[in-house]
Amino acid sequence: MSFRRVAPVYRRDVPWVAALAFAVGILGAVLIDHPGYTDAFYYYNAAQRMANGLGMTDAAVWIYIGAPSGLPIPSHLYWQPMPSLIAFGGMALFKVHFGAAQLAFLPLYACLAVIGYTLGALLGKSRRVAWLAALLVIFSGYYFPYWFTTSSIAPFGLFGAFGLLSMGIGRKTEAWLWFAVSGACAALAHLTRADGLLLLLILPVVAVWRAPLGVGLRAMLAGVLAYGLVMLPWWLRMLEVTGAPLPAGGLETAFMRSYDEIVNYPPGVSLAHFLTWGVENIIGSRLWALGVNLMRFVGEQGLIALTPLMLFGAWRKRHDPILSGFLLYAPLLFILMTFVFAFPGARGGLFHSGAALMPFWAALGAIGLHDLIRAVTARRRRWNLNQAKVVFGSALITWAVLLSVLMLWNKRLEWNSSGTFYESLGLPQEAIVMIKDPSALYYFTGNMGVVVPNAPPSSISDLAARYGVTHVVLDRNYPPLMESLWRRQEVPFFLEHRYYNGRVRIYRVRTQGESREVN
Repeated sequence: MSFRRVAPVYRRDVPWVAALAFAVGILGAVLIDHPGYTDAFYYYNAAQRMANGLGMTDAAVWIYIGAPSGLPIPSHLYWQPMPSLIAFGGMALFKVHFGAAQLAFLPLYACLAVIGYTLGALLGKSRRVAWLAALLVIFSGYYFPYWFTTSSIAPFGLFGAFGLLSMGIGRKTEAWLWFAVSGACAALAHLTRADGLLLLLILPVVAVWRAPLGVGLRAMLAGVLAYGLVMLPWWLRMLEVTGAPLPAGGLETAFMRSYDEIVNYPPGVSLAHFLTWGVENIIGSRLWALGVNLMRFVGEQGLIALTPLMLFGAWRKRHDPILSGFLLYAPLLFILMTFVFAFPGARGGLFHSGAALMPFWAALGAIGLHDLIRAVTARRRRWNLNQAKVVFGSALITWAVLLSVLMLWNKRLEWNSSGTFYESLGLPQEAIVMIKDPSALYYFTGNMGVVVPNAPPSSISDLAARYGVTHVVLDRNYPPLMESLWRRQEVPFFLEHRYYNGRVRIYRVRTQGESREVN
């Protein structure tokens, strides 16, 4: 079947795909009461402060790289602003509430489903494949709960996927305008996550590879120029606030020996520090990341059962120019998040940036299933081809729905109860708190705070002077260098022990000149 015959059906189906995704998104969003995890709390808090007229500021320091002294500080000095801007849009239209912020992310989720449908139609040239791809994006397993909170996953998924699709269409049609769209999408993805820069890096390769020189150069320049124009306002803001167009310290995460080092104080790690770790540890850490990321790939991107089908589909469609950007981005992302940025990659970087691949994997999985069924029925003549497609397609969607519902239910239980810990601390309203997740603390209590550093207890004195910290809260997930403080084996004179219940320990920071009491 040619795509010309599919196109009219596609135009009729698109509103239904979007409406179904939006309806599912509303049901999912209603079940989630709070942002749920550090990233989502951070983005929501920044949006809330903007909506309340406090500008792009942050009342919580979650990382010390590039962070100035004093609270509040300018926001998005490390993480990118797009999720907060989207959440702010929802609050500006409705009210300053988490539900309003969620609503702004649902159109992104619906557009992702439409991209999945489009890829199924373009690559599979079949309405059935297109619908199967759309449903696999809508019910996307481990990703499912994250579409409905204030995280980077939905916007990066949309901008990244549409950027890769535009790149592929531009390659197929040799039209520079599609590369301009792709460059703009790369910028929007970069404004969502620093990893979005990877889209810009592969754009010139796709533009010039086996293209006439003039066509390739025009496409590449259009893409790069569009990227720069979209990024320019943010570069100017960063120059004004920090003196540099891009956040500091992002590349340093390649030299971490453990994920705890992301909150080092003094901040940062170095290549020399990394190399003194030794070859055995370096190789071991990369092999560990490889094992974790392979499991992530199979479970999160492949929904477990979809993995062999989507790889089979990718092999069958490897020569299609629509996939030219995707086939560069997918392996390059995996390599970078495994062998370069091993710890942040294995701890969630691959998951977040892999959201851009979900519509492609869904379409390729649907194609792989149908091609496999066609090959089997050619040998087993008793099988009815259409009936087999319906049966196995329905089974695959049933699995995806069950997995998605399970993931949503688990995250609902975890995220909806996440405030109990912070609300039970009983901290003074004016307290500035050092705690593992200061963004979550601010969301639930309004207390400003800073993150517990990966540093000895003696560092607390300097941080208290810089940020006005009045209380230190340690839970059982304290950084290793804080063990002596948790066990009260080495308590600096400026800390007074106030509370311990086996799960959390609280200290008060003495003011200058205050005498020490025996405790």
